[in-house]
Amino acid sequence: MKPVIKLANIYVSYGKTDVLENINFQVNELDFIGIIGPNGAGKSTLLKTLLGLITPKSGDISIMDSPVSQGRKYIGYVPQVLEFDRAFPILVEDVVRMGRLSKKRLFHRYNSHDEKIVRHCLEQVGMIKLRSRSIGELSGGERQRVYIARALASQPQILLLDEPTANVDSKVQKNIYELLKELNEYMTILLISHDLGAISTHVKTIACLNRSLYYHQDKLITAQMIQETYQCPIDLIAHGIPHRVLSNHDQHN
Repeated sequence: MKPVIKLANIYVSYGKTDVLENINFQVNELDFIGIIGPNGAGKSTLLKTLLGLITPKSGDISIMDSPVSQGRKYIGYVPQVLEFDRAFPILVEDVVRMGRLSKKRLFHRYNSHDEKIVRHCLEQVGMIKLRSRSIGELSGGERQRVYIARALASQPQILLLDEPTANVDSKVQKNIYELLKELNEYMTILLISHDLGAISTHVKTIACLNRSLYYHQDKLITAQMIQETYQCPIDLIAHGIPHRVLSNHDQHN
């Protein structure tokens, strides 16, 4: 398979603290990789490094055989959803239209080609009927679909998602993963999630990250992987749907 992302000996620091250590990682065309790890493990930092928002202290990164400064144009990014002012007056279609900004020269107006792409992206995520609705009126799952449409509007070959199913119910979560599965037919996907059960059910392979990265090109979650990543004891991992990870329980007499 053709590699689309390559990281070699990547170190990233905040001040004197290393956040990512010796990351060696290759993502191939049409991979669908889930990255798991505890809070503060460097997962979001890894995505921001791929986007060129953070510069590594050392190491090499290539995206589509280009340096990050050029290769990031092939990437669509769905950041972790944060709360916002629901009264802010912006429509669904305007949010998706923002995804075209990277394709526009300064002060150039949107054209019919842009509008065609915006409409197509809204149709892809099942939000075309709500295109004229205020983004603040939508449910969490609907907003997440809009943000995915915004990323798709840049016509990426690689899609990065940071906790795409956080704060949504199981039905919405399943719908989002089904959408990502459809997109993965022609797009490489790399996503972050804390939900071990959901992620191991839907992605093709899993990587564990806690400053260092463990990747075996498999979706099997083993006790050793979890212990190395989360650095806590594990009593049981039941493989199936869903996967369950249980830590030691205190014994009380």
